[in-house]
Amino acid sequence: MREDLIVQEVATRDGFQIEPVFVETAEKIRLIDALAAAGFSRIEVSSFVSPKAVPALRDAAEVFAGITRRPGTVYVALVPNPKGAERALAAKVDEINLVASVSETHNRANMGMTPAASIEGFARIMETVRGSGLSVNATVATAFGCPFEGDQPADTVLAQVEQYLALGVDGVTLADTTGMANPRQVARLVARVLPSVGAAGLTLHFHNTRGLGLANVLAAHTAGARRFDAALGGLGGCPFAPGATGNICTEDLVSMAHEMGLATGLDLAALIDLSRDLPRLVGHDVPGQVAKAGRPCDLHPAPPLKAA
Repeated sequence: MREDLIVQEVATRDGFQIEPVFVETAEKIRLIDALAAAGFSRIEVSSFVSPKAVPALRDAAEVFAGITRRPGTVYVALVPNPKGAERALAAKVDEINLVASVSETHNRANMGMTPAASIEGFARIMETVRGSGLSVNATVATAFGCPFEGDQPADTVLAQVEQYLALGVDGVTLADTTGMANPRQVARLVARVLPSVGAAGLTLHFHNTRGLGLANVLAAHTAGARRFDAALGGLGGCPFAPGATGNICTEDLVSMAHEMGLATGLDLAALIDLSRDLPRLVGHDVPGQVAKAGRPCDLHPAPPLKAA
């Protein structure tokens, strides 16, 4: 089946990492297997970071050991350093994701170092995984703006993309970490990055902090991008970004794409069912809208006629 818009699921990593309630390992495994069955070609499962830093993901190895690997699905882990890369290799991860902010202030808050130091560390990670067959994606965080510094020059973003490519990564993500992007800005930056990365290698990661997430997807798609991260139920947020809210919502994005005649290869009805179960897992309502309102094709019976 052709896919006009490719959705990559990040709820069990980017979504669960910020939740104050620990989602049990068995529940994570059940959800990941259900997401794979719904048709995702790529799922960001967890992160091999220090359990002290992100206790919600302290069971990353157990989750990877427990999932049922679906042929055609790439199982991804975020990795911050060579030690994390070694743990990812031991867990038989398919792909690792490296993250550095283009904003120095945000990278210091998030990673405790400058962006240049992060990229130096990525070179050591590349040495750790060389020859393993592991795929590597690298993310430019705060690519569309930093909550501390404001706008980030496109030339600086492009320079970081080129540094990633020089390391030999397989793909690059541009992340609107704090939901500061607007559609025209997105279209301009995608147009500049695509010649270097290509549509198959470029992912866009949007947050819906200011309500522009899906509008930014459309702008990026019109500019030639095809891959987008999203989180079931709209879960997620950056713990080091004041005011940041969740990722764009998977089922809302898939619903929009299907209404526009864009194929995703995903089972929307199954995603809605999974999203409606999220409040049980995280202990609160989630921001996704389609799971509440239903699909546009889910019609209601007509009200009874009023007596004349």
